[in-house]
Amino acid sequence: MYTRAALLDLHERSQRNLGMLIEHCRRLDAEALDRALPGFGYATVRLQLHHLIGAQEYWIGVLQGKMLVDDDIDAYPTIDAFQEYRGRTARAAETYLRGVTDTELNVPCEVLTWQGKKRRVMPALVFVRTVTHIYQHQGQVIALCRLLGHPVPEGNDFPLE
Repeated sequence: MYTRAALLDLHERSQRNLGMLIEHCRRLDAEALDRALPGFGYATVRLQLHHLIGAQEYWIGVLQGKMLVDDDIDAYPTIDAFQEYRGRTARAAETYLRGVTDTELNVPCEVLTWQGKKRRVMPALVFVRTVTHIYQHQGQVIALCRLLGHPVPEGNDFPLE
């Protein structure tokens, strides 16, 4: 059984990492943020950041019966804009978690997803997926930064403390 307290802890830790990564990306100039590199589904740092934050916003919205899709990459031209987007999305996720019970998190329910598709999901697992998704794309951003000549210092793994 997943608990709200445990998910809030995972959320805080993953957001702390993501905030650090976004701050590291401040070292990249605008050209580097938008330089497309082969081998990545989202080929730029800016596209990776937009996707990983937007996916969490989308899935938390789905759990609340909302269809939140932000396709406007141009609304996030700077690192400050991404930090604001991350913060807004993180607060929405925290608010969601604080508003549900442990039982509600663990009971499968029907949700409406992209293009009106109905799915039966366990909210706790959807939430865990948003956390693992952050780390999937965080790894890609770290690789992009390395290729752009700005390796990320150690210490951006999931915090154990």
